[in-house]
Amino acid sequence: MAKRPCPSLTSLIPSIVMLRPSMDDLLAAFLDTADPDTDSPSLSIDLSFERLLESLPRDDDQSLLIDRALNLSSLLLEAAKRSARKRASKHNSIAWALPPDLTIKVFSMLDTQSLCYAAVTCSMFNKCAMDPMCYANIDLRTVVPKVNNAVVSTVIQRAGKSLQSLKLGIVPGPTASPWSCQSLVCTIRNSVDVSSFSWNDKKTRQGKESFILTRTCLHPLTVESGAAGTLLRRLHLYNIERMDCTSLCMALSACPSLLDLEIVGLHVELRQTLMSVSLSCPLIERLFFESSKTGRDDSLKSPTCIDLVNNCPHLTSLALRGFKLPDYKIRILVKGFRKLKYVDFSTSYSITGTFLRNLGSAAGGNLLEVLILRDCMHLKEVEVARFFSALLGGDLKFLRHLDISNREGLASDGDWYERCYGSSIIPLKQVSEVRQDICLLAEFPSEGSFIDIDQMVDSEFNSEISLPSQLSSHASDGSLLMSSSDSSYNSDQGSGNEEGHDSGYIIFEESSDEVDFLAV
Repeated sequence: MAKRPCPSLTSLIPSIVMLRPSMDDLLAAFLDTADPDTDSPSLSIDLSFERLLESLPRDDDQSLLIDRALNLSSLLLEAAKRSARKRASKHNSIAWALPPDLTIKVFSMLDTQSLCYAAVTCSMFNKCAMDPMCYANIDLRTVVPKVNNAVVSTVIQRAGKSLQSLKLGIVPGPTASPWSCQSLVCTIRNSVDVSSFSWNDKKTRQGKESFILTRTCLHPLTVESGAAGTLLRRLHLYNIERMDCTSLCMALSACPSLLDLEIVGLHVELRQTLMSVSLSCPLIERLFFESSKTGRDDSLKSPTCIDLVNNCPHLTSLALRGFKLPDYKIRILVKGFRKLKYVDFSTSYSITGTFLRNLGSAAGGNLLEVLILRDCMHLKEVEVARFFSALLGGDLKFLRHLDISNREGLASDGDWYERCYGSSIIPLKQVSEVRQDICLLAEFPSEGSFIDIDQMVDSEFNSEISLPSQLSSHASDGSLLMSSSDSSYNSDQGSGNEEGHDSGYIIFEESSDEVDFLAV
């Protein structure tokens, strides 16, 4: 037996049918009345609305009529905007030749700023730009502060588990070449263009977000059990002044698949950072770390070097620039990483060059293709000469780029105060002729241009009491930064190599202070 239709539904159908044409007619009549071609449509609507208000005797009724008019006008405005967006999206979908999947592919090749511009173009582009694939490679590097934590959090959340590359911070500009030794350390004050930046932007004010990245900018990598950092392959951080060791190490712990780590100008300790990399990033292949305080960070210990070598066997590129690194610790690293091809210890203090002895043996270091020791203040002339003789003997057959340039000249064997500007014992010409496959850079100043040690100490003292930007300016152009205690170097003793002079792969005893620090 057929069921009877529901009475309530049956009774509603005529009213629905009658309501729709009635609303359409009312809206059409109202819009015809407000035709801009008519004489003073606004005035006529005003007069009509005033007459309606006057016809109501009570104030409550008049207020209710005004509220209803405001609500109706708001609804009509939103409906008109939605219809305009739909028409524009429909037009774009017809005019845009690419299907959505190819559009997403194109958007994924854009830089992050261009992607954000495309997202606000139309609803169709916005929908495509919200795909996580578009945010797989996030690049928010700027010359002046334009990015805050909220922006970073938003793009990381959009990327989700698709995130593969993340670059943040302030950069002074592109380097001249892949092997350039230009310092990347800078601050907001000495950035290239600060004409449109106000220092009031450093403080978060009501209704205005700060443009300064803080220590929590990497927190989105750790939320939801580190989902966003799970597949992250590349992490580059530049001159984030408020970053600390705890926040950085927490972010690294959420990135087990990290292959490329670049840290420039962060106020974080070398030892703690390398310990975190050793524990959390076993697949790391490239590590670039430039100190924010040239020559002052001597926190690296031998056990940390050994752990890094044992836990990160895939490392092929290592750059530790501007740190206080004795030769025996560098030897642990260079000889320990069996796949190492790229090494850069530019502007690093304490390096005398003893780690270069027997570097091309089969025990490690024999695969080096690039070796950069530019502006290493304690690099000795005699060690460089011995290394060049080894090159003439056929060591390091894969070496293609060697840079021993020093704007203050090489240190003499007896005392680093005595500088060598045009060495006669280094076979530069012979190496250039015999090893023509090596790009050799050995640029030295003319004799007598070495800065007096007292002048260096006075300069450093003045920098200590001046603005932090002056410190960063010295670091960015590669000039010397030495405190009164650090400036008392004297040959090997001052270079930090007093704990070990042997050229072999030997672990030396740590001092009591180092043992206590390790225990902590």
